[in-house]
Amino acid sequence: MDFRDFRKSGHWPTLLAAFLYFDFSFMVWVTLGPLILYIARDLEIGVEEKLTLVAIPILAGAILRIPVGMLADHFGGRRTAITGQLIVIAAIASAWLFGLDSVMQVRVLGVALGVAGAAFAVALPQASRWYPPHYQGIVMGIAGAGNSGVVLNTLFVPSLAEAYGWQNTFGFLLIPLAFAFMVYLLVARDAPDARRPVNFQSYKTVLRDQDSWWFMLFYFITFGGFVGLASALPVYFTTQYHVSGVAAGLMVAIIVACGSGFRPIGGMIADRVGGIRSLSILFALVAVAYFIISFMPEGPLPADLGMDAKEWSFTGMPAIAWGAVILFSLGMLALGMGNGAVFQLIPQRFRQEIGVMTGLVGFAGGVGGYFLAKTLGAAKGLTGEFSSGFLVFGLLALIGLTALFQVKRRWRTTWGAVSGARI
Repeated sequence: MDFRDFRKSGHWPTLLAAFLYFDFSFMVWVTLGPLILYIARDLEIGVEEKLTLVAIPILAGAILRIPVGMLADHFGGRRTAITGQLIVIAAIASAWLFGLDSVMQVRVLGVALGVAGAAFAVALPQASRWYPPHYQGIVMGIAGAGNSGVVLNTLFVPSLAEAYGWQNTFGFLLIPLAFAFMVYLLVARDAPDARRPVNFQSYKTVLRDQDSWWFMLFYFITFGGFVGLASALPVYFTTQYHVSGVAAGLMVAIIVACGSGFRPIGGMIADRVGGIRSLSILFALVAVAYFIISFMPEGPLPADLGMDAKEWSFTGMPAIAWGAVILFSLGMLALGMGNGAVFQLIPQRFRQEIGVMTGLVGFAGGVGGYFLAKTLGAAKGLTGEFSSGFLVFGLLALIGLTALFQVKRRWRTTWGAVSGARI
């Protein structure tokens, strides 16, 4: 790729602003993942209910992505993003100042955090519209790498909660949110090309095209796996391997860094070899990772080895916990690259409907994340183990792989042949 030409092809300040906006929005969208470990101690919440609560922001963000995408097409991405950021800042400030005294208040906060998750439907189309077809993979990869916000979340939030309490942690979250808001306000711009008016009829029209459903399925698996695991793994690790909240946060930070860091690389590889080929390999890797994880046994308690500690520290974790980190990291790497590959394909097929499609696949991805977290919670509640939940998503990855084999010839000989990019 010619980086000099890439820089001249679009508007890099908007690309940077879109990345920061999505990055810190994603950070607070999944912040209940690590914080629920501490909130649950005060409100006496069980494992299954924890996984339900961390899934609420994911589902709310999924539902809100469609109306938010419509607002961005009607009023411009910039105005919509500014409004959304102010709503999220107000919700976080309220949790900081007044706390959370009941499970219902946690649920209400989760719905408000869904507005942050809807940033996906604004940031990615806003960046995409500035760049030509042959750069869509890398552009969508860079903007979409804002999901790295979950790394910051899992890396710092547990330590802040341990040191200052979970309520004051919300106050610390306001600092990066305010920074991203100011950068966006100063440099982000909407692309000069005319926006097509979008309404519910626009979504109905796109949904009549079977290709939209295929893309929704693929993103249900890739992004759903990414965000679902990012939210559920703190609870999973503290339950399955008996680690501390800080250790669980560090474990998840390592894992999600693989997914978010490799998303742009997934887009770049898809630009070179084609999204279908790269996505096929990635689905196979995801399925293998899920299947192996589903058969991993529970880790030992420190007490079983004659230790006084109730929880494992990060440096003292048993080998099986480190094995889980490696497996999840490999699976998350494939999921992150899969996200980039899906969004290399979408702008080629739905260039004029990119806002609508971003909303639809974003909705599907969020639902996938909700489904994964709820499935793990249900599996634990019904069987006492997480295994069946991971088996379900391993099978879904195989279904995605089968679907790619079904559509690849038609895609490559129709719209792919005239797209100007590798399909």
